[in-house]
Amino acid sequence: MSGLEIEIGHGGAIAVDTGQLRDVGSRMRGVAERYEDARSAVVRAQEVILSAPAACPQVDVHALAASAERLGAVAAELLDACVGTELMADAFEVVELRAEVEALALTDAAAAAAAEARLEQLVSGDERVGAMAEWLVAGWEDRRFQGAGRQFDAGGLLSPLFLAGAFIGVATGLGAVVAGAPLKGRPDPIRVTPVKASTPAAPQNLAGALRRMPSSTAQVAVEKYTMADGGTRFVTYIAGTRNGAPWEGGKEEPWDMKSNVELYQGHTSASYQATLDALTEAGAEPGDRVDVVAYSQGGMIAAHLATESPYDVGMQVTAGSPQQPSLGHDQTLIQLRHSDDLVSNLAAGGSAAGTGSADSFTATRVGDPRAGLQDVALRAHALETYIETAGMVDASDDPRAEALDAYWAELATAVEIERTEYRAERTPR
Repeated sequence: MSGLEIEIGHGGAIAVDTGQLRDVGSRMRGVAERYEDARSAVVRAQEVILSAPAACPQVDVHALAASAERLGAVAAELLDACVGTELMADAFEVVELRAEVEALALTDAAAAAAAEARLEQLVSGDERVGAMAEWLVAGWEDRRFQGAGRQFDAGGLLSPLFLAGAFIGVATGLGAVVAGAPLKGRPDPIRVTPVKASTPAAPQNLAGALRRMPSSTAQVAVEKYTMADGGTRFVTYIAGTRNGAPWEGGKEEPWDMKSNVELYQGHTSASYQATLDALTEAGAEPGDRVDVVAYSQGGMIAAHLATESPYDVGMQVTAGSPQQPSLGHDQTLIQLRHSDDLVSNLAAGGSAAGTGSADSFTATRVGDPRAGLQDVALRAHALETYIETAGMVDASDDPRAEALDAYWAELATAVEIERTEYRAERTPR
């Protein structure tokens, strides 16, 4: 995978949704049955002609036999492909179930047991399924940090820096946000102030959405959409870290390293509370539809908005997030990840199984394949680099990427769009 190649999958080890794959297998089986029916019809015709050769003297029975043989061969090939497709679907499901069992073990013992029973059924039904699942995960593990160790490293002095995210993500397991595990503790006191208002059109694509990140004076933007039926919905844009100096954490800027560490370790940050306050200020009420577009630290905030906030988060788009949430089947998660991004690798490459609805996907590439001084500035993590990746997704003919067009089109039907950008600051206790 080079910087010019993008890989789109449901999860790190899963190319397509298992339901879609089984549907393909079922359709292939139906086509194979039709070929077999045709073969049987040709064989019967051949038998009739051979029983009374004088009745059809011009029919070449040898050609009929050859046709029947070819039809049978196609039917057999289709059935083989069908079996292989169904085996792959089972292997994908095993990967999903293993992740599901691990996640549910903390929150729903009964559901975890049911998933475990289904897992055992699949693995015991065909010994190839478990081996294929392990092969899929192993392949993903080999690819998930591709490029991280091939950056400018000053003669080896910087190698630990670029591999640090991968090591921390894998060793700690903190890159996964598990449903039912809410943030702990109280945030620092903050003040949220509106600093800019506008009435834009709806974004037209994924790259356009990422370009709507709030300006340098604000960290959160909330767009209120009034639809033709009078209903309202919201899209919030959450910026990444604004002050990355660790020695300045805890000062006025809430989007700092202190908030990064708090969120990654499962504690409520000032930046998370500021996002909730901005949504309240914009008029969002519990139960309202609130979709999220987030970058870097904003991705961690988005994860908890989707898993524990009072809002209905149906669509979540993240770029370079250090974490991956475990979402429900009615929530769509679009993730952009660069395998050479130190920050994104804190999520341990994301999930082998994927999460969210069948329309969810992760788009991955090497963000900056050329080794150079720009690596020191973490170009692979830059928002501009992720906007380039988003443009590649927009240009892709992958069905899941194309399905996003319907989401942007739906937003475009709003009769009014009000956008407000908010500036948050910590205040003295």
